[in-house]
Amino acid sequence: MKTLSFLALLFACLTVSGGPVLAAAPPPTAIEGLDALYPELDALYRDLHQTPELSLQEEKTAAKLAERLRKLGFEVTPKVGGHGVVALLRNGKGPTVMLRTDLDGLPVEEKTGLPYASKMKAKDAAGAEVAVMHACGHDVHMTSWLGTATLLARTKDRWRGTLMLVGQPAEEIGAGARGMLADGLFKRFPKPDFAVALHTVATAAAGTVQFTPGYALASVDAVNVTLHGKGGHGAYPHTTVDPVVMAARTILSLQTLISREKSPLEPGVITVGAIHGGTKHNIIPDEVRLQLTVRTYKPEVRKALLAGIERIAKAEAMASGAPRPPDVNVTEGTPATFNDPALTTRLVGAVGRVLGEKNLSEAPPTMGGEDFSEYGSAGVPAVMMWLGITEPKRFAAAKAAGETLPSPHSPIYAPDRERTLRTGVTVLTTAALELLGRP
Repeated sequence: MKTLSFLALLFACLTVSGGPVLAAAPPPTAIEGLDALYPELDALYRDLHQTPELSLQEEKTAAKLAERLRKLGFEVTPKVGGHGVVALLRNGKGPTVMLRTDLDGLPVEEKTGLPYASKMKAKDAAGAEVAVMHACGHDVHMTSWLGTATLLARTKDRWRGTLMLVGQPAEEIGAGARGMLADGLFKRFPKPDFAVALHTVATAAAGTVQFTPGYALASVDAVNVTLHGKGGHGAYPHTTVDPVVMAARTILSLQTLISREKSPLEPGVITVGAIHGGTKHNIIPDEVRLQLTVRTYKPEVRKALLAGIERIAKAEAMASGAPRPPDVNVTEGTPATFNDPALTTRLVGAVGRVLGEKNLSEAPPTMGGEDFSEYGSAGVPAVMMWLGITEPKRFAAAKAAGETLPSPHSPIYAPDRERTLRTGVTVLTTAALELLGRP
C-alpha cells in the first residue's frame, strides 16, 4: 500500500498545470520535489531537440546523459556497442529492471516552426550533408528516462534491486540493440529480469497511454535483389536478356508469396520500394536492382518469405535465360516486437491505478518495426508502451474531422511537450516501482 500511495502522489505532482486533478493533493515535500525537477527536464528536452545526432553519431547526446547519471550516483559505462550507455543503480537485493531509451535522430529537415526547432546539419553515411531532427520522439524518450532515473535515485527507500538504464544508439537503422548485445550487454552487465520502453505516437492524446499485448510491431528486413541480364539496343531485344522485363515479372510474382503461400490469417507484407535500372529509352541495361521491405510477426513466416523471395528471383532469372543468378542480400533485419502478455497485464494494472483507467487503451498491432525487439528475443520479458503526444483538443478535433495526424518521421512531428513529458516520467516510474522489490 505504501508504494501505491507514493505513485498516486507522484502522478498528482506530475499533472499538467490546468489539467484534471486525478489524485488528492500531495504533501508539500512531494510537490516540491517534482516542481523542482520539471524545469530541469524541460530544459533538457529542448536541448536534446535542438541538437539531434544521426545514427552511429550520437557521441554528444550519450555524453550529456552519462554525465547526468553519474551525478545521480549511477555506475556509468559509455561506448557499449558504439555510443551506447549503460548505467546501474544498485539498491540491495531484488530484481534487475532495465529501462531503455533510444538516442538517435533522423535525416529530416524540421518544419514545426517551434522556437526550439532543430537547425542541425550533419554528414550522413554517404558523406552528404543532411538536416537532422528528432522526428520520432527519441528526445521525449530520453527526457522521460532521465526524469525517472532522477526520481528513483532520490527515493531509494521505496524500492530494492538494480535499476539498469540503457541508452541505445542507432535504433533508426535497426543496428543499435544488436550492437549492444554483441558487445556483451547481458554478459558484462546483469541480465535484467524485465525490460520496459516507451514510444511516442501521435494517434493518441497527450496524457494517455496505449498498450498491445503479444505481437505489437513487425519484424523488419531490407532485401536487395540485383537481376543480371545482357544489355543491348532497344531495337534488337532478341539479342539481349532484358533485366527490366525480368524485374517486372519478379515484382508481380513476389506477391504470390503473400496471396498464395502464406496463411491469410498470418500478417505479412512484401513491398518493392525502389527499382533502379537503365539509363536511356533505347538501351536495354545489363542489370536492374530492387529494394524490398519485408514485414511479418512470426519467425516461421519471416523465414518462409525471405526464402521465397530468393527462390522466385532465381526462378525468374532462370526462366529469362539470365547469364547468371541474381544477387539476393538481406540487410537491417530486426525481429518482431513481442510484448510479454503477463508483464503487459501487470504494468497496465499499475499504470491504470496511477494514470486512471480511462487514460489507457489497447491498440492494435502494426507493421512498423523497432529493435527493442532484440532484448525480448534475447530472453528478457519485455514491454513497450505507447505514449500519446497530441494536444487533447487538437486530437479530438482531428478525430472528429477524420484528419490524419503527423506520423513519426514527419517534419512537423511535434509533441504537446509538458503533458507528454510528465506522463512519460509517470509511466516509466510507475513501471519501475511495480517491478522492483519492496523495502
